[in-house]
Amino acid sequence: MQTAIRPYEQKDAAAAAAIWNEVVEAGVAFPQTELLDEESGHAFFSGQSFTGLAYDTATGGLVGLYILHPNNVGRCGHICNASYAVKSGLRGQHIGEALVRHCMEQAKKLGFGILQFNAVVKTNLPALRLYKKLGFVQLGVIPGGFRMKDGTYEDIIPHYHIL
Repeated sequence: MQTAIRPYEQKDAAAAAAIWNEVVEAGVAFPQTELLDEESGHAFFSGQSFTGLAYDTATGGLVGLYILHPNNVGRCGHICNASYAVKSGLRGQHIGEALVRHCMEQAKKLGFGILQFNAVVKTNLPALRLYKKLGFVQLGVIPGGFRMKDGTYEDIIPHYHIL
């Protein structure tokens, strides 16, 4: 499968929300607990600094996405944050890597100087391997910083990368 990445459009709201919701429902990676529908999804995705959509170039079907937005305001407004979601069943095909690389380029174009991940869950080994491969720096461990879907707590490992 060949993929490419393009900006979010309103017509993508339902398909993008479905991919996002898979990760939220799994309850092991995103801090969000509320699911998106087409309307709330459009408001969420269009409210980001940038939402990128990975799609299958043969079918046009969405296979993943990322959201990019400021991590803070004012004197820390040059630091951005992002979240990534790949459609289940398609993980392990380097779609996430393409999303992160595209996000880093887009963040730089938007004037951000640092990309920071606040809550990489310690058990998210594919993400940890990818961020290491791409040169992200781990900032330490926050014990029990993430509440898993089953109610247990897992450590999180913040990361950053200078753009």
